Amino acid sequence: MTRAVAVRMRKLAEQEEENDLAQTTAAERLAMMWTLALNAWALKGEPLAEPRLQRHVVRVLRPIS
Repeated sequence: MTRAVAVRMRKLAEQEEENDLAQTTAAERLAMMWTLALNAWALKGEPLAEPRLQRHVVRVLRPIS
């Protein structure tokens, strides 16, 4: 069974009548989204998808021409 859900995406500055997120920081909003992502993965029944940042450093040396 599939339910249709209406989603609106707006910039924080465009939320004139809805100012519930105006007092939050970017870090707080990101934390809210991470919680939503974890819940979505749990509902899907998939293993947790952790962010995979490349943590190695590479230096490219090119010959001077």
